[in-house]
Amino acid sequence: MKLKLFDAFGNSLFIKRVLIFVFGCIAYYRFNIANKTVVRGSRILKKLPLKNVLFVSNHQTYFADVTGMYQVFGCAKWGVYDRINFPWYLLNPKINVYFIAAKETMKAGILPKLFAYVGSVSIKRSWREAGKEIDRGVDPRDIGKIYKALNSGWVITFPQGTTRPFVPGRRGTAHIIKEAKPVVVPVVVDGFRRAFDKKGLFLKKKGVSLSIHFKEPLEIDYDESTAKILERIMDSIQQSEKFDKFKKITPPVN
Repeated sequence: MKLKLFDAFGNSLFIKRVLIFVFGCIAYYRFNIANKTVVRGSRILKKLPLKNVLFVSNHQTYFADVTGMYQVFGCAKWGVYDRINFPWYLLNPKINVYFIAAKETMKAGILPKLFAYVGSVSIKRSWREAGKEIDRGVDPRDIGKIYKALNSGWVITFPQGTTRPFVPGRRGTAHIIKEAKPVVVPVVVDGFRRAFDKKGLFLKKKGVSLSIHFKEPLEIDYDESTAKILERIMDSIQQSEKFDKFKKITPPVN
């Protein structure tokens, strides 16, 4: 059996392992000591195929959400579910995991560039760039990169494309689902916005309860319209209009 040295995008797997180990040790402190993370539903990970799996999630920070999922994936690889264990699993982490991110975000500093090496599928936003609203077509090369990542392993995407809550999802996610026909796993994260800065690089508050909830894969009719598929996705990650209204009329729990 030939030893695999590079991922689907030509990045060294050795360097990826080193970066995941370093970032993972830092993340363990942030998720298990400075704050506490409640993980639910991660047992479904053990029955997922090794590739063509798309995780769709709400988005609270640029990097902390993804880092938390990497931690859970690493634990699940070693048979540890519904918690983030002591980071011995980082010695042999799950490395065929990718996340879709804006290209401009992944180029903004040395840390984002290192995160990009770990597994970013960097694409150009078709609706926003440098803080300004734009309107341009989707680059077919970006779509090709997403398909390549799905053919290689698991992919995390954030359909809203922003950390603002209850923003409508982008139909591009539904188009990818119709074409690639992946297993679609909804994920709901919470608490990251309170614990970390917007980028998710700096800890701004300790003692926050973080939550990562993996739901059962969606049963999708790939012949449905993109609008219908997107509606189901937004409902599953609790970011549709009905959840926004519910949040507004429900008084906070003290």
